[in-house]
Amino acid sequence: MVRLSQVKLAIDPAGKRQDLIRMLTERSAGILKIDPSDIRSLHIVRHAVDARRKPELYDVYTVDLKLSGEKEKKLLKVRALSGRLSAVSGESEDPAARIIADTGRERIRLTERPVIIGAGPAGLFCALMLAREGYGPVVLERGDDTDARDRAVRQFWTEGRLDPESNIQFGLGGAGTYSDGKLTTGVRDPEGLQEMILRCFVSAGAPEEILIEAKPHIGTDVLKQAVQGIRREIESLGGEIRFRTRLEHIRIRDGRVSSLLTSDGELPAQAMILAIGHSARDTIGNLAADGQVQLLPKAFAVGFRAAHRQEVIDLAQYGIRSVDAKGALPPAAYKLTFGGADGRGVYSFCMCPGGRIVNASSEEGMTAVNGMSEHARDGAYANSAIVISVTPADYEGTDPLAGVRFQRDLERNAYCAGQGRIPVSTYRDYAEAVSGGLRIAGALPADLEEGSVFCGQIRQADLSGILPAALNRGIVEAMGVFGRKIRGFDGADALFAGIESRTSSPVRITRGEDGQAIGIAGLYPCGEGAGYAGGIMSAAMDGIRTARKFMTAYSPCEGL
Repeated sequence: MVRLSQVKLAIDPAGKRQDLIRMLTERSAGILKIDPSDIRSLHIVRHAVDARRKPELYDVYTVDLKLSGEKEKKLLKVRALSGRLSAVSGESEDPAARIIADTGRERIRLTERPVIIGAGPAGLFCALMLAREGYGPVVLERGDDTDARDRAVRQFWTEGRLDPESNIQFGLGGAGTYSDGKLTTGVRDPEGLQEMILRCFVSAGAPEEILIEAKPHIGTDVLKQAVQGIRREIESLGGEIRFRTRLEHIRIRDGRVSSLLTSDGELPAQAMILAIGHSARDTIGNLAADGQVQLLPKAFAVGFRAAHRQEVIDLAQYGIRSVDAKGALPPAAYKLTFGGADGRGVYSFCMCPGGRIVNASSEEGMTAVNGMSEHARDGAYANSAIVISVTPADYEGTDPLAGVRFQRDLERNAYCAGQGRIPVSTYRDYAEAVSGGLRIAGALPADLEEGSVFCGQIRQADLSGILPAALNRGIVEAMGVFGRKIRGFDGADALFAGIESRTSSPVRITRGEDGQAIGIAGLYPCGEGAGYAGGIMSAAMDGIRTARKFMTAYSPCEGL
């Protein structure tokens, strides 16, 4: 079998193709200069859209082809095909295969089931790997299961009543459950973990298309179903997820984990995985107060959510509106970066085509926002965070919690600006206020009240006092550059909402090469909350890697 890349088919905006496999077979045969009948089978491996030469738009495929053995050998020697054609095995390794490496070291036999704190992507995938290997993990999640959590979130959006334990940040699936559901990452993946994770999602109910898309996403609606499917598999294999159970303290004895104090009482724990997520600020505070876990401040980014009509982004990226392409084109996305003269980076983050801006607050008296899309991405507006980097040098204080205090101060500023609602402004008003001009001049679009852009109550407000002045100036400078890349990006119809403060954890819990916290045996910091991931996919990958390291040190309890 051979793999052929860069198989291009022109996109027809008038409608979808009727016989994709036939068209790919004929195009592949043309590239290889063989007869289509020589191709015995064709399998799509990857798909992307190429809009670099708009209005000429292309679907670009990588395909696996089965040819006669002699023909494959001859084609692999053709220099003109070098870099586009390669040999592949006809048999793919089972991604659910056993993942324990035989290190030759003696493992400690557990007398208690392993405990995982947090049911976000890192905790869930760590639990799934342990459950598949017979460890019967116990997962403690401070929030609710999907249905109860969804009720709490929607009540907050409509009535303004926040449940600090069950919200967009806390509950089954973690913060990513209410997002665009992107399943991409820039993290190196020599082990093929991304494919394993995608196949797990498909087994849990996600569409198979994510296995071939270059930029797979499933949206919040599908992700809610998928995490429930992963939960069911964990429980069917002897694992357990306890909701509404918050970690309060970790008891350490002789340099080892001995037990946990939770909101539901004390729990014996010989070994545990700490996958708390980036918003468990009270848990981080307790760890800092206990003084046994080594915490370090780290850089992160803050800013605003920018919203534009989706057709503005489509026209800039494709030259046509995606709604006019009758399903041949997905709503367009973008990725923007800028380096300021002061060395700060400004960039788009968590871009949501056809999505909405959501009130993602988790603490009383503070406002934070995030972006969310359904699988269809069929909303009238696109949004993304436009954030600027901050470092420990920007915080008041040198202790590990200085970044947490900085985030909270900004969220209090946003809460005050919006009087408890999401503070919203036209971008032009924000930029004018930053330069010292008028505070509120432009009217907001009339359709904002219909829920087409926001989930949660909104209030037109002056955003210029939320961030420090230097950060405001950096964002305005970057937006001018972004407006030259995407026409209308800094235009009169662009909206800003605040504040985007939860891009990543401001704290790192240090760990060694064996995955364990420095100086504490049996404690495995993991995922975004520990400072080792940034997104669904990278957190899930860290969860799997942590499970592997855990299993090289510990063997399951007898009798499980």
